[in-house]
Amino acid sequence: MRLIVWLFRAFIFFALFAFALNNQQLATVRWFFGVEWRSPLVIIVLGAFAAGCAIGVLAMVPAWWHHRRAATRQTSRLSAPTSSTPGSAMPSEFGPEHPPREGL
Repeated sequence: MRLIVWLFRAFIFFALFAFALNNQQLATVRWFFGVEWRSPLVIIVLGAFAAGCAIGVLAMVPAWWHHRRAATRQTSRLSAPTSSTPGSAMPSEFGPEHPPREGL
């Protein structure tokens, strides 16, 4: 399996390398107010990819914070001592309602 993963990585690397070699001609990106940026096409494509990744990560940050707060709240709720006896709040996993399963 490791060999297949390394072969896949090598294929991706050589495909991107060939892409970079085949797209060395200059391209122009025209911004607002007459500003132009001239660069090889591969640099422009890689820059657009990097900017898209950065925007995607920044868009996910609020959701990550929300889930982190919820997980912290849940773990603090689970680790808080309770006044009931241990195991009384939840039914037994292998009680009469839930017989053990065979073949596990």
